[in-house]
Amino acid sequence: MIDVIHLIQTKYYYLVVIILMMIGLYTTIAMRNLIKKVIGINIFQISVFLFYIAISKVKQGTAPVLWDKAVVYDNPLPHVLILTAIVVCVSTTAVALALVVNIHKEYGTIEEDRILEKQKLGYQQEQHSIE
Repeated sequence: MIDVIHLIQTKYYYLVVIILMMIGLYTTIAMRNLIKKVIGINIFQISVFLFYIAISKVKQGTAPVLWDKAVVYDNPLPHVLILTAIVVCVSTTAVALALVVNIHKEYGTIEEDRILEKQKLGYQQEQHSIE
């Protein structure tokens, strides 16, 4: 039990990552509002960013700048990958919000249940007009 407490005290950032990931996943799955789903996806992506940054830290490591006193350096690759991922995250959010705006123009709502009802009604009316 003492080992678990020590692990939690020293690696608390993993708990933060797991909590954020579960909040994002829950929000994406459980919420019916499309804007809330986009926010949930963003929270999930941010938790992945934090995870990559957390694992890139090396004990006793310094910034990857050459100087005489540094012996161990932190890995700069995850930070570079996260910069790229942030750009992808912003782009994904922009596209998702543009889709939500177009869905709102088409159906008059951004609630998933109402959109599905309107789609079902439109499909049934289309079937009756064909017959």
